[in-house]
This record gives sequence, structure tokens and C-alpha cells, in this order.
Amino acid sequence: MKAKTILITGAGSGIGRDAAFALAARGHRVIATTADEAQATALRAESERRGQRLQVRKLDITDPADRESLRDEPLDVLINNAGVGESGSLAEVDVQRIRQTFEVNLFSTLALSQVALAGMIARRSGTVLFVSSIAGRVPMPFLMPYSMSKFALSAGAAGLRAELDRLRCGVQVALIEPGAIHTGFNQRMTERKYAWMQQSSYFAGQVEQLRAEETRVFRLLEARSSDGIVAKIVLAAQAKRPRLRYVSPWWQGLGVQLARIFGV
Repeated sequence: MKAKTILITGAGSGIGRDAAFALAARGHRVIATTADEAQATALRAESERRGQRLQVRKLDITDPADRESLRDEPLDVLINNAGVGESGSLAEVDVQRIRQTFEVNLFSTLALSQVALAGMIARRSGTVLFVSSIAGRVPMPFLMPYSMSKFALSAGAAGLRAELDRLRCGVQVALIEPGAIHTGFNQRMTERKYAWMQQSSYFAGQVEQLRAEETRVFRLLEARSSDGIVAKIVLAAQAKRPRLRYVSPWWQGLGVQLARIFGV
């Protein structure tokens, strides 16, 4: 397979980091970006230890100057992996927290994609992958700030794919939808709400119960490795015509489909 120039955001940890190394191992030129210089330094050091060459750079997707710095980069694939998590009941969570979640997960992701798409459409080739979530297909109580942003991202990616198909410009769009995977992201996200849920919270009397339920659910559902979703990212990045959706673990995706069919 011809080596591609692939840029992946949010590569400082978790799925993004693992996907960056997996793609580099297949001979692709991987531009692995992180939100800040500290993460970039750590990723460079890990790249050297592994003996796998990544081109590491700081890219804060919410910074217009950082996004514009990619204007002349001839990307074959953009993997929009950067994202943040926010939790809490919609009955009381500060709306500014929801706005910030959408700013990263939706608006800045779209703005970066538009920069990359300008070059791809002109060259009549390229692929844009959006890392959404299974949480973007079914409502997740107490995770709705995050879940809503992923609902919007998934809908936007599907619509963008249809729009570009009408152009017949050779540019592909696909969704990557991870389920619960043990990277620490889920735990950090669910814990965020307890920083502001004080005695005035509607759910103050249920905090310990909520924490116990979250721990139990993640222990039961989380895949212990990112290997499955990373394999899907590699497959989509290398495909001539990727499918619309790639889900892993498969059984979590099946569970979501069944939940929607039965109106759960």
C-alpha cells in the first residue's frame, strides 16, 4: 500500500496515541498532534523509546492560528480524534461547560476539517475521519454534555459525507465510534461533575450511589485494550472507500442498535 500523510489530533494519550503508532508501524507518515507542548515533548520521547518515527507537533484545535498552520499541508488523511468529556445532569450543569464541550468536540473539529478539506477537494482525494462515540447514538444519563456533542458530530459527519458524494471530488468521510474502552477517559469525565455537585445539587443525596454505579458499569463494559478500535481506525484510514461507521467493541455497537430498536 502507498504510504499516506496522516494527521491525527489528540495523539498525546489513549486511542489517539495508540492509533498514531499503529499507522506509523504500517509505513505511513504520521503527524501526531497534541493540545500542548508538554504532551508533545512526552510523545516525542515515547516515539524515540519505541523507535517508531512520528512527526510530533502542538496543535490546539481551538486555536485559529494552529488550525491555519495546516493550510498548506498536503494531507491524505485527517483523523479528528481530539475531544473532551463533561458530565452532570442537564437539570443543573453550568451551560458554559456544555458550550466548551461543543467548542472542542464539534465546532473546532469542524473548523479544522474545513482547512484540510480545502486542499483535499482541490486535489480531488483524501479522507476525513471523525472519532465520535457510541455515546453519540443513545442518550447517556449524567453524560449528556458529552453525549450531545457526539450526537451532533455523528450527524454532521454523515451529512458531510453525503454532501461530498454529490461533488464527486474523491474525498471520503467516515465515523469511528468507540465504545467503552479502558483508557482513563471515562473515569476522568464522570468524575468532573463531582467537583461542582455540592449539597445544593438535586442529586446530592445520590452521589455515592452514582459513583458506585459508574464504577460497576465501567468494570463490566470497558474493553481492556484499544486494539479493536485502533484496528478500525487503520482500516478506515487505508480504505479507498471507507464505510460510514466503524464501531468497536462490536458487541457494544450491537447493544446500541438493539436499544434503539426497542426504544430504550
